[in-house]
Amino acid sequence: MRPMGGDPVGTERLRLRRLTTADVGALVELDSDPEVMRFLSGGVATGLATVRDEQLPRLLAGYDRHPGLGRWAALDRETGDFLGWFALDPSADGTEAELGYRLRRSTWGRGLATEGSRALVRHAFDTVGVRRVWAETMAVNERSRRVMTKAGLHYVRTFHLQWDDPIPGTEHGEVEYELRAEEWAAGQERPAARRAR
Repeated sequence: MRPMGGDPVGTERLRLRRLTTADVGALVELDSDPEVMRFLSGGVATGLATVRDEQLPRLLAGYDRHPGLGRWAALDRETGDFLGWFALDPSADGTEAELGYRLRRSTWGRGLATEGSRALVRHAFDTVGVRRVWAETMAVNERSRRVMTKAGLHYVRTFHLQWDDPIPGTEHGEVEYELRAEEWAAGQERPAARRAR
């Protein structure tokens, strides 16, 4: 996978591109669905001012600091419709990336979260050269945990955080998954070794 204008190529069904200021409305709409936000805010929407004045400026500024990492709008390759976003949020030094995704409920159950996540994991290791991709979610978020596993990450730990405003399920903790560069490389070599026999 080659970066195109700082963007991963995408997948068979998804086109991934950098976010722009024109995406404010689509991002606010995405975060207004209580089911989309269930395991993030307990279903509470993210306000326009927060997206426009805080989140989006921070994300846009990050593109230059860590080339090849950041957050991408996910568009339907056929229709061009905004479906949500995928992320490889960089660590402070850019050597690790946190995998993330948020998609419209209408897309759920079609394998798009897994498809996009696999593409970004490959991009993170093969193009950017990070040493580790990791992801976190609530322990009770079974859908997201399945995506992490299908994207090649494996379970590391369950941990508990203290929240001022805990949402239902918080008592079961958070989970962390990861994939390290050496594991990725070993996984890429195995199919080639089998073909050589």
